[in-house]
Amino acid sequence: MKQAHSLQVVDIGIDTHQEPVVYLRRDCHICRSEGLASNGRVTLRFEQTSIIATLNVVDEHVLVAGTAGLSKSALHRLGIREGAAIWVCHAPDIAETLINAAAGNKILSFTDGNASYNQIFMASDDIHKTAFNSFLSVCAGSRLDVDEIIDLTQAMVACGKRLHWPNQSLILDKHCVGGLPGNRTSPLVVSIVSAAGLMVPKTSSRAITSPSGTADTMATLTTVNLDLTDIQRVVAETNACLVWGGAVNLSPADDVLIRIERALDLDGEGQLIASVLSKKIAAGSTHAVIDIPVGPTAKVRTKMDAERLASIFTQVGAACGIFIRCLISDGCQPVGLGIGPVEEARDVLAVLQGDVWAPKDLRERALMLAAHLFSLAYQFSYESGLEKATVILDEGQAWRQFQRIVAAQGGLKTLPEARYQHCETLSCAGTLIAVDNRRLARQAKLAGAPGTPAAGIRLHARVGDVLRVGAPVFTMYSGSRGELDYALSYYREHSPFTFVHDE
Repeated sequence: MKQAHSLQVVDIGIDTHQEPVVYLRRDCHICRSEGLASNGRVTLRFEQTSIIATLNVVDEHVLVAGTAGLSKSALHRLGIREGAAIWVCHAPDIAETLINAAAGNKILSFTDGNASYNQIFMASDDIHKTAFNSFLSVCAGSRLDVDEIIDLTQAMVACGKRLHWPNQSLILDKHCVGGLPGNRTSPLVVSIVSAAGLMVPKTSSRAITSPSGTADTMATLTTVNLDLTDIQRVVAETNACLVWGGAVNLSPADDVLIRIERALDLDGEGQLIASVLSKKIAAGSTHAVIDIPVGPTAKVRTKMDAERLASIFTQVGAACGIFIRCLISDGCQPVGLGIGPVEEARDVLAVLQGDVWAPKDLRERALMLAAHLFSLAYQFSYESGLEKATVILDEGQAWRQFQRIVAAQGGLKTLPEARYQHCETLSCAGTLIAVDNRRLARQAKLAGAPGTPAAGIRLHARVGDVLRVGAPVFTMYSGSRGELDYALSYYREHSPFTFVHDE
């Protein structure tokens, strides 16, 4: 019977990102005998390794009989090459507990003996999507109470690795809950605060649905894919780092949760808080500042929602052993002028180097966050913290510190240039009165960001600016003509800019 379920591997040549996929012929004996359908889940075994993969059914001419096509992700995770034999069978029904929890409107506890969060997250990438989606739907909105969010946070930390900093009682960090394109304050804040001798081991995420994450922007400037030993070395040399957290398996369940949650367009308060805090705790942080921008097209829409979020952040942080200070800020428009990895990197360098064209709002937001971290660290007023942060930035100490961090991580790279660009100008004079953050982010992504690092947008106007006829509104960059045209067609149908035009 096992022999009947053995197939020869074919490299199908398809990149499915993080999801392992197996492609079987429509007439394959496994599809017939097991009753498997497209988008089902199956177990693939090679020697001592097994994974759960999504099944896609293809026409007979695509594959030779007796073969199974594997995606790049599946090949990598199995550690297998084309021509080897794999065993295929049904996936285990790990999802049953999740389905029951969803049906009963029951949130699992971290200490649940039958199915702890930890067990679920360790296998979460192997769980049937429908069941996991149902579970996340139960958790959506504000349906998790504080105790449940604490359990979720602790479980997310427990399923990954943790950084430890012996003989250090104060480890600082910062985070923005998101929703503002171009808001690349982390490299600035880390450089300012660590230049003062404080420890800031910053592990950041790559973009999931945004035009760039901090790790995407930093990857255009230096190496961010470091292992734990290298991270500890960089921090020992410079008091800081600016690296990709995914490379060291810190709170790995977070990537799975966010990917599914965003695909369903769910805005789970519990997942948001657990996501942020689990990564801070896993990085060894003791104190963190959380920026919560509020605006009509930001992630958090009202001040009331922001205040509730801040309260829960503080409570969960205290229960998990990390001190949290939340700041409610203006989220009505993008921060900085660049959107996309390279364009945001240009803004960061401009602020650090004190260029005259450096975006003032990015500089001011970074100084504000750094001031609050200084206030936490030194137990003095925000005003004193702001003065200290400003001196460090204006005297070039932050720029020199950034250079030290980058050198320790592998050296400063030359920023790539986009192959195609288009400058959009105003056809009728007017005043820019609003920018839709979500539409602007979507436009930059359609241009190719962050997959093509040089793709994105550079803004030439801010809310309140009065523009004449022919004035530039933005320049869009892309790696291909097709992407550029595609993004421009979206812009013309869904412009993120609202103008009041002169009579």
